[in-house]
Amino acid sequence: MSEGSVVETDGSGSHPDPVDLEDLHVTVGRRLRAASMRYSRSRFSVVEVLAAGCRPLTLPEILSAGDGYGLAQSSAYRNLGELVEVGVVRRVEAGYDHSRFELHESLTGHHHHLVCVECGRVDDFEVPDEFEAGIEGLVGEAVARGFSVESHRFDMLGRCSSCHGNV
Repeated sequence: MSEGSVVETDGSGSHPDPVDLEDLHVTVGRRLRAASMRYSRSRFSVVEVLAAGCRPLTLPEILSAGDGYGLAQSSAYRNLGELVEVGVVRRVEAGYDHSRFELHESLTGHHHHLVCVECGRVDDFEVPDEFEAGIEGLVGEAVARGFSVESHRFDMLGRCSSCHGNV
């Protein structure tokens, strides 16, 4: 792997394609400029932290990981909202105490989530091509019914390796 790349992992040890940080920052800068926003130091820091994350992160996790960047809670939360608006970050709702955030899949590649019903941890995972082909068939059915499909998500609910012994 080249320097300047971040490996996103699905939590199972497999590694999808790395995210090239240089390309990522260029793309993020373009999206922000198109929305008449500046690529500020704190926005840059939030993107760096999310790129280094191996899964969707809560605000406290982002702040903890961003300690070296000097991220303030109010600034990080405001910037996350703005980055969501311009399609750089995606909010992952798992129905627990904290929302989780990750780079938008248009930047990292399409994936799905494993959601722990006990602790709320969310890990990324990829499904086989056959599964995605089946989803495309469902999209065709939805379109035939007059529904405009923008995206899809598939979350598996269960217990993570840390929690499954706590049943």
